[in-house]
Amino acid sequence: MKVIKAVAALIAVAAMAAPLAAHHGTNINCDRSKQWTAKAVVTEFKYVNPHAQLFFDVTDEAGKVAHWSGELLPNPAQLLRNGWTRKRSLEAMQFGAKVVVTVAPSRAGGEAVLVLKIENERSEELLAGGPNAGSPEPPPRDTLNRESR
Repeated sequence: MKVIKAVAALIAVAAMAAPLAAHHGTNINCDRSKQWTAKAVVTEFKYVNPHAQLFFDVTDEAGKVAHWSGELLPNPAQLLRNGWTRKRSLEAMQFGAKVVVTVAPSRAGGEAVLVLKIENERSEELLAGGPNAGSPEPPPRDTLNRESR
């Protein structure tokens, strides 16, 4: 009976930990050494867990529009600590808002990116994407551990 209880407890702990292990591949999936900056128009902003999402359009010189989706590195709790509330974000990131985004593209390609920084048309920083957001290398692991506490 003790063995069955121990196995059941182990399975329960493993099941609860699985979602935690499945997340946090952002720094591996995105290539910060190939980051780019562009003028964009917000099409949607979602203030959700585990990370806020920004959807935006970028128009090239030929007039072709590319639709992008991006994930912000800080989670909503980290955004709140920096004064970036749901209300503030939804007001600043309304449909049609013109912004300048700095992003790191997905290593797999496509129109998915990691949003590193968002500025308004007056070059005022609305949001930085976390520690060392604009640097090509992810922050040291000990920095990440301190922030998540």
